[in-house]
Amino acid sequence: MTQKKTILSGMRPTGKLHLGHLVGALENWVALQGEYNNYHLIADYHVLTTNLDSSQIYANAIDMTIDWLAAGIDPARSPIFRQSQVKEHTELHLLFSMLITAARLERNPAVKDQVRDLNIENITYGHLGYPVLQAADILLYKGDLVPVGEDQVPHVEIAREIARRFNTQYGGVFPEPEPKLTKFARLPGLDGKRMSKSIGNTILLSDQPDAIQQKMRGAVTDVQKVRKNDPGRPEVCLVFTYHQKFNPGETTEIETGCRSGALGCVECKKRACAKITDALTPFREKRAYFDAHPGEVEEILKDGESRARVRAAATMAEVRTAMKFG
Repeated sequence: MTQKKTILSGMRPTGKLHLGHLVGALENWVALQGEYNNYHLIADYHVLTTNLDSSQIYANAIDMTIDWLAAGIDPARSPIFRQSQVKEHTELHLLFSMLITAARLERNPAVKDQVRDLNIENITYGHLGYPVLQAADILLYKGDLVPVGEDQVPHVEIAREIARRFNTQYGGVFPEPEPKLTKFARLPGLDGKRMSKSIGNTILLSDQPDAIQQKMRGAVTDVQKVRKNDPGRPEVCLVFTYHQKFNPGETTEIETGCRSGALGCVECKKRACAKITDALTPFREKRAYFDAHPGEVEEILKDGESRARVRAAATMAEVRTAMKFG
């Protein structure tokens, strides 16, 4: 039998997740369960690269774990664990940092974009090198595939380069991980920009129906469709994008009605809102259970971290042998 390939997936713990996380990552993670060996990383060290306040990291990690569980991640098949609780992440990160130049990291377009978007004046050593820590995260579990959006592909390429450099220098320990892009990789926010809680343009997976309805009222539409009977352009309307995702059975009808002017934006938003609310109903119900049983969530993390340590220790034993450290 062919051995299952391994996938390492992770997110920074920033608290409750939104529709963009569901569409861009979580649905894909759930679909991959069973087909691959999955590890799900809570990247709590990575938070510090852009925010040194660590007071909310644990609470945010718990909130994010609950969202993962509510979305369908099965911790029995796919260990969920915090990066900070597996010391081998930092050890491998240190060794990998010897295998890449500062100039190579400075050319990373993903870091450049983040520095620009967050208006960071003085980049720290840890921020510049966080793709190296990501490489350690992936390769510690010998990840073959990494589910990412297009903006994260440069980080996977750095992990591939480091794996090649290590294997050439010390022997073949690591696979060269491949990015695994999702088909519906990005869902725009309510203002048409990238969905982000810091901007305030999100629909949270935990939002109640009345909150979803209120947020959808403010969603931007085609600026040329001012009145109901004006013909619209679905291809530039983010609400139509939401229909494509959550209401695929009616998109042809909605597109026709929008272009002809028969369908107004208010009605279009109401229909999208109803479909989004329906799609999130089972999620909210499952989330309510874990909210009421925080002890179970903590036990899930402890179990996942224990299993992750076993895998990480085995990899580091190979690394030390290859490098003649033990």
